[in-house]
Amino acid sequence: MARVLVGMSGGVDSSVAAALLLEQGHAVVGATMKLWGGTSDSGCCSVADVEDARRVAQQLGIAHHVFNFTEDFDRHVVDPYVAAHAVGRTPNPCVECNRHLKFDRFLQRAEQLGFDAVATGHHARVVPVGDRWELRRGADAAKDQSYVLSMLTQRELASVRLPVGDMDKAEVRRRAAATGLRTADKPDSQDVCFILATDGGRTTFLGDRIPLHPGRVVDTSGAEVGRVDAVELVTVGQRRGITGGGRERRYAISVDTATATVVAGTDDELQTRNLVVSDLTWTDQPSSDGDEVLVQTSAHGSPMGATFAAGGTLHFVEPQRLVAPGQTVALYAGDRVLGAGIAV
Repeated sequence: MARVLVGMSGGVDSSVAAALLLEQGHAVVGATMKLWGGTSDSGCCSVADVEDARRVAQQLGIAHHVFNFTEDFDRHVVDPYVAAHAVGRTPNPCVECNRHLKFDRFLQRAEQLGFDAVATGHHARVVPVGDRWELRRGADAAKDQSYVLSMLTQRELASVRLPVGDMDKAEVRRRAAATGLRTADKPDSQDVCFILATDGGRTTFLGDRIPLHPGRVVDTSGAEVGRVDAVELVTVGQRRGITGGGRERRYAISVDTATATVVAGTDDELQTRNLVVSDLTWTDQPSSDGDEVLVQTSAHGSPMGATFAAGGTLHFVEPQRLVAPGQTVALYAGDRVLGAGIAV
């Protein structure tokens, strides 16, 4: 049996993960990461979540610790998020939190404390294949979180346990209720933990940290057809607030914060057959030139067939909508995660 440090977020999934590992006979300790030092209303990273995690650990009879990683979170997640919007990119902070905090800083702390593995409540599966490890989709397709873990490598996968990955959400809640856990009926967390759903949301958060500039909206011929209040808040693919003249719907197809210009186009003009990705990481061996892959560009998006080209270009089988620069692009073979990159 192993010594396992469970990342307990205060939600039902990580609560059940800890309970399952205990049932399997492992020596389990719970730990909650304090990441965001500001106000949160998303049900993630709040004082209430720390208290829920502590109370669940108490119910299970295991020790519970709180690790303060707020400086790391600011440096690796919040600051890059703000910097990306300043140049017209749309990052995925949850992926970067997993990359730098939950499966790097947390894993390092676990190793320093002598643990054999870490565990979380993510709905995905880590499967041993010979002396290697595969990351696969969770059994519950509606709750699958493999996309936000797609940047994991063999180094992390060898030390990660995902106990609820073989369960659907209803079963997780049943197990929590049967065990009498206080989080059994707790709603899932939503959205980005450091962006308030109230008080202006993303506009207020970014406006407090960087200048927001009004900008022009032009069509693909360069003719001005409208205005936006802040180009830094526009995402490629966005329709809301994007005008273009005529009755046909228009979408943002590019954002240039240097000139405060948004190019708007029709749905046809939003389509592409190619996507370039940078900063590729692989769960195991990298894909080769000409390999067929499935591409997913959002947490619960539909996989799209493509061919991988050396250097990081994906050629879609069918035209697809443009992907916002900065977004995580996950690559799959069936339900197995191959790796991930960042849309250019």
